[in-house]
Amino acid sequence: MAENALVFNKVEKSFGELKALKNISFSVESGSFVALLGPNGAGKTTLINCLNGLTKRDGGDIFVLGEDPEKNPLHTKMALGIVEQELVFDPFFTSLEILRMRRGLFGLKPDEAYVNWLLDKLSLSDKKNVRARQLSGGMKRRLMIAKALAHKPKILILDEPTAGVDVELRNSLYDFLRELKKEGLTIVLTTHYIEEAQLLADKVAIQAAGETLVFESTKDLLGRKKKVLELTNKDNKVISIEEGEKGGFNLERISAEHPRAYNLRVIEPKLEDIFLEFTKKK
Repeated sequence: MAENALVFNKVEKSFGELKALKNISFSVESGSFVALLGPNGAGKTTLINCLNGLTKRDGGDIFVLGEDPEKNPLHTKMALGIVEQELVFDPFFTSLEILRMRRGLFGLKPDEAYVNWLLDKLSLSDKKNVRARQLSGGMKRRLMIAKALAHKPKILILDEPTAGVDVELRNSLYDFLRELKKEGLTIVLTTHYIEEAQLLADKVAIQAAGETLVFESTKDLLGRKKKVLELTNKDNKVISIEEGEKGGFNLERISAEHPRAYNLRVIEPKLEDIFLEFTKKK
């Protein structure tokens, strides 16, 4: 059984009358990829801020590789690499200088090979000597990811990492994240692009109004909805047929009931539909 990289146990946080987090409880196994989904105001960023020590929780426990971040902040800072929503770096330094300084801030020796590998993987090699303020929005976002990885953390937290990143670079980033996961990095992703979670995550936590509504494997969540066979019948009407209880479609029966049907296609369940069902109920 894999050890837990992160543990959230009955975590609570209020800002005046607003209860931002209510009894948040789930664990993230080491080496896994977890997506944290929720509408605006769900408390996702507040939870991350409690994790990294920027916000003091009101109740409950948080453990980062077995240590409480409030009691052992240095351990937490070394263990975590966090990509914030805001672009946080000195705009007058180059990408290369920013990564070198980042390692220095953690008391680490220079590692030019690793720094250049990061820049290459994030498609920043040809801009490594350009000042950060001159980079495009998407490049700045990728620089934030490189900065978070500069000290070789064991856990990577990505808070909306692909905002402003074009489709081609987004796909190359997905490949890079898969590579990092294969190497044993634990990854937690918050995103508004729900297809990202479906593509990348082993498990999904859906959060709304400060509460965790569900925390399940992506496969189990998708299994909550059935596949649908859509066809056009001989009268040009579109018909939708759900798969059976044991899965699959009775094609013999369908062909008998809908002779001369055409435009047949199977519609797979989408995580977005399941997400909307949970959040609408809440």
